[in-house]
Amino acid sequence: MQYINEKNEIPVLYDVDVLVCGGGPAGIGAAIQAARLGASVLVVESLGCLGGIATAGMMSHWGGRSSSKVMQEIFELTYEKAKDIGWTNEDRCNKDAIYHDVQKIVLEEMFLKERVKVLYYTIVCKAVVENGSIIGAIIENKSGRGFVKAKRVVDSTGDGDVAASAGVPYFKGRESDGRMQPCTMMFKIAGVDYSRAVFPPSFETTIELPKGEIQALGKEHLPFPAGHVLLYAQPTPGTVCCNMTNAIEIDGTNAESLTKGVFTCRSQIVPIIKFLREYVPGYENCWLMGSASLIGIRETRHFEGLETLTKDDILEAKYFDNWVVRRAWFNFDVHNLTGASLDKTGIQKNWKQKNDYTIPYGCLLPKNVEGLLLSGRNISGSHMAHSNFRIMSVCIALGEAAGAAAALSIKQNKRLRDVEVKDIQKIVGE
Repeated sequence: MQYINEKNEIPVLYDVDVLVCGGGPAGIGAAIQAARLGASVLVVESLGCLGGIATAGMMSHWGGRSSSKVMQEIFELTYEKAKDIGWTNEDRCNKDAIYHDVQKIVLEEMFLKERVKVLYYTIVCKAVVENGSIIGAIIENKSGRGFVKAKRVVDSTGDGDVAASAGVPYFKGRESDGRMQPCTMMFKIAGVDYSRAVFPPSFETTIELPKGEIQALGKEHLPFPAGHVLLYAQPTPGTVCCNMTNAIEIDGTNAESLTKGVFTCRSQIVPIIKFLREYVPGYENCWLMGSASLIGIRETRHFEGLETLTKDDILEAKYFDNWVVRRAWFNFDVHNLTGASLDKTGIQKNWKQKNDYTIPYGCLLPKNVEGLLLSGRNISGSHMAHSNFRIMSVCIALGEAAGAAAALSIKQNKRLRDVEVKDIQKIVGE
């Protein structure tokens, strides 16, 4: 490989209390919480909207549950605004369903209200660490390259791009072999006859149709590695979100691999629509309404924190004294690492754990860099635990905890690891 030297001085563009990298669910929670505690906040987002996989990723619904107060605000505000312009399916959609374009508007209004500054179409290029503490990050966009000086940095990039750049140790995927969960490009169809349509919500949902059982038909007729049928009613009439494209062996931290995943998933959309028209009643006249501008990456880096959440912690519904997230709940949603449907290690229909679990503060604290917080699916956790806490409802709660910790540490002039957890709990608890 050839190299060139880059020796350019870059300007200090911003000097803020809290720099939040990524405007997805975790970044939203962190930014709003930190701002409400009086911190000046800048969010750097690579796309042209807030919400990440919830909006640009065209996810059907938030799923799972947590103690997030900001999430409930988003649900209520989106529902109220959407009622005026098309939310009609109250009987089929809970408030955790996502009216994507309305939610984009709601999130921006929330940020404006809290005076959170956002930079769209901007990427974080490099963390800057001095004497073991992060002091900000280099960013780049159409205006050029510059430095954001920050007292605290929250990594809500999903893949942990900032933490990786800062030198936090990590591993990728499954501990045994490094394999990562497949990726998906969500898309939305219209023209569905709700009076006859079916909406299988899980891999293990079996429905007998005139031409056969729906999941068996999917495995037989859809192009590998696609093969499962997941369909979700949407707030607008006759529209359905399809969680059916599938690309395996994709590394979301590698640009070429990521691009391959996009090509693979997008190539499956037309065959899936033809399949639905042919085999699924109510979908005979469905048509492509739109596809996500952000591919759904489920798993990449797992970072080493002061504490690590494990499979057993979730199965035992462990209550940590130093919790910063409460009422977390979901299943082991491990998508097949080698094909379609649920992986053999995943548990959905047979999920017996009905109790909530907690996440300790140490999972948000990288072991070797001060001033940096992990937030969202990149916190310190095992492959199996990650398949549970990566759900958006838990990620936004992790963001709120990170935002609270960042603001409190500045107010109290303490290192992040020295902040009293009870002070964070007073803010994010119930």
